[in-house]
Amino acid sequence: MFGLGAGELFLVFLIALFFLGPKKLPELAKGLGSALREFNKAKEQVMHEIQKSPEDEARKKAEDEKLIAVEKPQEEVMTKKPENLS
Repeated sequence: MFGLGAGELFLVFLIALFFLGPKKLPELAKGLGSALREFNKAKEQVMHEIQKSPEDEARKKAEDEKLIAVEKPQEEVMTKKPENLS
C-alpha cells in the first residue's frame, strides 16, 4: 500500500495516535471511510454515464416518444364532453 511496509504503517499509526488521541482517531477513520465510499460511488456513476452508448440514448428517446403518442389519444378521449344523451 503506497510502497509502505508493515513497520512504516505501524509507525504512521502510532504518530497519528499520539497527535490525535484515542478518541479522535476512530472518528477520523470513520469519516475517511465514508468519504472514500462516496468518492467510489460517484466514480462508478460517472463511468456508467460514459459507457452508455448513443444507441441506448436513441432507443430510450424512441420509447419515450412512443409512450407519449399512446398517451395522447387517451387524454383527448377523457377531455371530450359527452354529447347530448337524449
